[in-house]
Amino acid sequence: MKKTIYSLAGFAALLALGFAAWVYSSTYHPAAQETAELSCPTTTPEYDARQGPLSVMSYNVQFFAGKQYVFYFDMPDNQGPDTRPSSQDIATTISGIAALLKETAPDIVFLQEVHDGAAATDHGDQLAELLKQLPANRYPCIASTYYWKADYIPHPQIMGSVGMKLVTLSRYKLSDALRHRLPQPPMDIVSAQFYLKRAILEARLPTVGGPDWQLFNTHFDAFAQGSDTMEQQVDIAASLMQKQDRQDRPFILGGDLNLLMPGQLAQLQPSQRYLYQENTELRRLLQWPSVPSVENIQSEAATWFTHYPNDPDVSGPDRTLDYLFYSQQLSAHNPEVINTRTTQNLSDHLPVWVGFSYPNNKKE
Repeated sequence: MKKTIYSLAGFAALLALGFAAWVYSSTYHPAAQETAELSCPTTTPEYDARQGPLSVMSYNVQFFAGKQYVFYFDMPDNQGPDTRPSSQDIATTISGIAALLKETAPDIVFLQEVHDGAAATDHGDQLAELLKQLPANRYPCIASTYYWKADYIPHPQIMGSVGMKLVTLSRYKLSDALRHRLPQPPMDIVSAQFYLKRAILEARLPTVGGPDWQLFNTHFDAFAQGSDTMEQQVDIAASLMQKQDRQDRPFILGGDLNLLMPGQLAQLQPSQRYLYQENTELRRLLQWPSVPSVENIQSEAATWFTHYPNDPDVSGPDRTLDYLFYSQQLSAHNPEVINTRTTQNLSDHLPVWVGFSYPNNKKE
């Protein structure tokens, strides 16, 4: 009898070890800081700050799904009816966003939620498909990093691989790409392996006629209320920005921060408020200028809304979640949220666009 019990216990232990090994080997475990992927031909020209502003766009493309869906994660308790977009909608949205980039021609593009190898989007490389539809060599330099990657997610609405990236596109030379890990919300150890590994993607922009600029692209957590995770993620961003200030180096930090400006929470429908705090964690970053700014939100908030939730009860953009924060050394020109009928159909976010110049070197 004892022999049988020991045999069963040994078998159970082997199963547990095997499961643990599979979980670890099939999921993503980035270091606190590590080199990020960077492709940049040596012949790429450097940005000349004396020739005029550097145009920058930040855009959460929502894995090129379009605006025809209410995904399971769009509603409380994962009650949204849709699990994935159709192949045709993905192709149509990639074409639409490529057309927008050709029309607006930003020099730098911060993209969030770009899929690569995800079962929900046909295991495709969405960045490669986007670049095919842009002019050849429009963005010769590309920095990227995964922030969700696993061979298989045993979630009833997924049950397959995931792959999602931050991508920074540049028409000018980039160097020294780094990935900075952001904290996860509290959860059990197994769930943590499968959860998103959010990050800040850093790249250096060498310049002619001025100091190098640092570019930071990020996507903060969306489902972390009830913990101090958002505070921790903001603290890491702030520490990177403060480092640039100490080194007297211009910087731009952009992305989907999933945080509201002060005063916006009360303007949301009650059913939409559960993801945010009244005392917004974004306050730590408000020591730096931003697009949209606090003044923009206070004076004409609707002009600066960047998020159009996939919720049947919401009929249009109703909050600001996407920002470009920047160094006091830089000046912003012609900032805008590109809010048109076309962009409202391309993603649940709207692109933020602005030109930046280094005052001591801007073209007169």
